[in-house]
Amino acid sequence: MKTYSAKPEDVTRKWYILDASKAPLGRISTQAAKLLIGKDKPMFTKNIDCGDYVIVINAAQLVVTGKKMDQKMYYRHSGYPGGLKELSLSEQMVKDPTKVIYHSIRGMLPVNKLRDERLNRLKIYSDEQHKHEAQKPEQFSIGESK
Repeated sequence: MKTYSAKPEDVTRKWYILDASKAPLGRISTQAAKLLIGKDKPMFTKNIDCGDYVIVINAAQLVVTGKKMDQKMYYRHSGYPGGLKELSLSEQMVKDPTKVIYHSIRGMLPVNKLRDERLNRLKIYSDEQHKHEAQKPEQFSIGESK
C-alpha cells in the first residue's frame, strides 16, 4: 500500500465562521489554527497547504478567563534604547480587537513557508457584519469537530 500525498490541485477549500463571543480566546484560536492548517482533513499533508478559509466575527466581544484582561501584556520595541512599549489586553481591545485574535492564531501556526499563505485566509471582524456571504460560509461551533 502506498502513502497518500495531497497535491495542490486536489485541495478544495471551504469557508467557516467562528464566533469569538461564544468561547474563550484559546479555544477560538486552536480551532481556527486547525482549520487553517487543514489538520482535520483526511487528505492532510504537512508540506501542502490544504486548509480552509476562516472568518472570525464579534472580536470586540472577546471572552477571556481569569484576570487576563488586566494581566496579559503585549510588548513591542521601537529599536531605540528604552523603547519597549507595552499594552494590556484591555488596552489592546480598545485600540484594535482584531489584532488580539490575529496574534493568538498566528502564534499557533507552525513557523514555515506556508504560514503567511494560511494567515491570508484568516478574516477577522470586530462585529457580526462580514463581506463573505457570497462564499456561503458554514457556522462552526466550538467544541464539535467536523
